[in-house]
Amino acid sequence: MTLVRLEEVTKTFPLPARPTLNPRRLQRAWQRGPEGEGAAQERPGQVVALDRLNLLVRSGETLCVIGPSGCGKSTLLRVIAGLLQPDSGRVYYDGEDVTTLPPHERGIGMVFQSYALYPHMTARDNVVFYLLVRRREEEIPERVRFVSQVMGIGFEALLGRMPRGLSEGQRQRVAIGRCIAREPRLFLFDEPLSNLDAELRARTRMEIKRLLRRFRATAVYVTHDQAEAQALADRIAVMRDGRIEQVGTYLELVQWPANCFVAGFVGTPPMNLVEGHVAADGTLDLGFWTIPLQRFVRLRTRRLEVGQRLVLGVRPEHLALGGEGMGPCTVEMVQPLLAEREQIVHLRDPRGGEWVARVPAAQAVRAGQQGWLSFDPAEAHLFDAASGRRLP
Repeated sequence: MTLVRLEEVTKTFPLPARPTLNPRRLQRAWQRGPEGEGAAQERPGQVVALDRLNLLVRSGETLCVIGPSGCGKSTLLRVIAGLLQPDSGRVYYDGEDVTTLPPHERGIGMVFQSYALYPHMTARDNVVFYLLVRRREEEIPERVRFVSQVMGIGFEALLGRMPRGLSEGQRQRVAIGRCIAREPRLFLFDEPLSNLDAELRARTRMEIKRLLRRFRATAVYVTHDQAEAQALADRIAVMRDGRIEQVGTYLELVQWPANCFVAGFVGTPPMNLVEGHVAADGTLDLGFWTIPLQRFVRLRTRRLEVGQRLVLGVRPEHLALGGEGMGPCTVEMVQPLLAEREQIVHLRDPRGGEWVARVPAAQAVRAGQQGWLSFDPAEAHLFDAASGRRLP
């Protein structure tokens, strides 16, 4: 069942007025969209933040939205919330058109990066502010007990304190408690953990996941942290330039990227992408390495034209480094990952192209070492260089 549906949603913003001084600042301002977002793309006099965007959010799922800075993630969340009106397109909740419905009538709860707590109110009054505004004071004691029970140990002790007396993590817990107190049908999170340190971020992430699972809640969660998205999401939407490039599980995005952008963005480290062309002898010519196309088992039934530009995609964990192989390379840098008993190896081929391999920590590798690259073509991908799309 679909809870939220966006159809052909477009949102633009006027470009800032051209100042008379400081052309460098002008250039930076034109590259940014509203609230610091980068321009997805530009039209005369406008910044296009969302460009005919389509998206489905299933009931009960957590959908994380990731993408580079300025791709329109926060604008998307604000359009879903009703804080921004789209220029065109429609927004539906449970099949009902809510495009023009104000935020307070949509039944949403939103958690911001900045917490957005009222500094002159106690944490308790912040949590039940929704009930105070609607003069439903008789419900407050029961709702406070409910939120305290849900939020767990230590939350009740925060309720009598002012926001200025709370730590960053405690403020975020109060902001989440306020969201729960509204009993929303849709939770919206706008990078809620980005101000927390690594340890607190990991702990709060698991607390959010537990809460969403307990309520079987529907949530749209915007983040720049792929590890966060991987931990929380049922599905992940990858955005670029105001559009959705692909939606799927983290594993689907890693194993079956729809295009070069998704392949080069998702994963830590992301996929190696190297351009070449189809040679007359039936090989993929990378300039320093020729690979028979017949070895790519997925392409045996596909016709490729001589001279066609292709992009080879190989994930770092599928790249092997040894004394003999198929492609010569030089080790430039080695980055140990002690917790995972692996190491990230940065390499350069004779043409100057950069490669990244993920190899066991026990493998002896050092900077300046000469070696050979190899991989299993069955694990590789080929993309059309012109369109960026993955070849089936």
